[in-house]
Amino acid sequence: MIDDAMRPILELSQQLALARSGHREMVDAFVSSYSFPLVDPGTAVFFLRLGGVREAYLVHWVFGLEGRQPLVRLVDTDALYLPVELPATARVEYKFEIVDHDGQHSWIHDPLNPRRAFDPFGSNSVCAMPGYQPPRWAAPDPLSRPGTLTHLTHHSAIYGEERRTEIYLPSEHKPGKRYPIVLCHDGHDYLRFTGIQQILDNLIARHEVAPLIMAFTSGGARNREYGADPRQADFLVHELLPLIGERFGISDDPADRGLMGASFGAVSSLACAWRHPGVFGRLLLQSGSFVFTDIGHHGRSELFDPVVAFVNELRADPGRIEAQRVFLSCGTFESLIWFNRSLAPLLRQAGIETRLQEVSDGHNWIAWRDQLRDGLAWLFP
Repeated sequence: MIDDAMRPILELSQQLALARSGHREMVDAFVSSYSFPLVDPGTAVFFLRLGGVREAYLVHWVFGLEGRQPLVRLVDTDALYLPVELPATARVEYKFEIVDHDGQHSWIHDPLNPRRAFDPFGSNSVCAMPGYQPPRWAAPDPLSRPGTLTHLTHHSAIYGEERRTEIYLPSEHKPGKRYPIVLCHDGHDYLRFTGIQQILDNLIARHEVAPLIMAFTSGGARNREYGADPRQADFLVHELLPLIGERFGISDDPADRGLMGASFGAVSSLACAWRHPGVFGRLLLQSGSFVFTDIGHHGRSELFDPVVAFVNELRADPGRIEAQRVFLSCGTFESLIWFNRSLAPLLRQAGIETRLQEVSDGHNWIAWRDQLRDGLAWLFP
């Protein structure tokens, strides 16, 4: 049986094989007739048409598949293609690696696909399978009353430097009233790459999430500070939290206090709750780098050494966190999925209400954006 996504390629291949001339015009007509990649519920066909290319490779970040796969040339043309089996709801970020006739390698976006996803390192092309739809609750909504984004700057005694924190206040914010508070790691990136300010406006306006304050903090030496560094936990609890409370009014109830972050930001959130039990009752942990070892070395860089030491310690006594609810999300295309799957039952056994949500996506900001509604609405209904 031929996949629907491959059928146009096979038909074009047959036409090219039978024709003695006019190959370029046939490929021109084909390119103008379709959107790329070609997709059906189980297959994506990546297609590249670029002159001067000796070889081309699909470069993607799907754990479990070869991350660099060669494209096949279509008869005697300047077009190449590659079919890849993917789940119907998958979303994949990718680039093409091309090799010119001089043997020079370079990475490019898909020139036939205008869809892009952005991150701190640049952007990637995006393949969305038929079952994936961007969340409507993340889009601008004229019916949502906008909250306010302000900031505070203070000199951190712990870090010995000025630290700036962006503060989101809900539209209904009133002086003297106490609100739930969430401290968000990698705050600048959450604001820039997930559109979380608009998401908060929407979810609060729709009464899916309680009106809350969110503090967007960003690290100086990010990976070191977020890698289970005790200074970061102390900074959040002893410096930032009291300062926000003085300026804006926040609840003293741990059930109204949350931490969130992605990747190492999730590690830092969990480590803070661990080092200061009973302060934060709600955790939103996205694609956490919760690497641990049962026997031997973890096999990753030295950057992970303090993370592994912390997670090993946590696994011995997960109840010390004293959180009431933990929301975990992770992509099934990440190697980190195994560590997140291992953490969830430990937290449940410790009496912590824990939800693990998996998505057919990778380690990226759009995957984290797409889980914000479920996470925030469950933690702060």
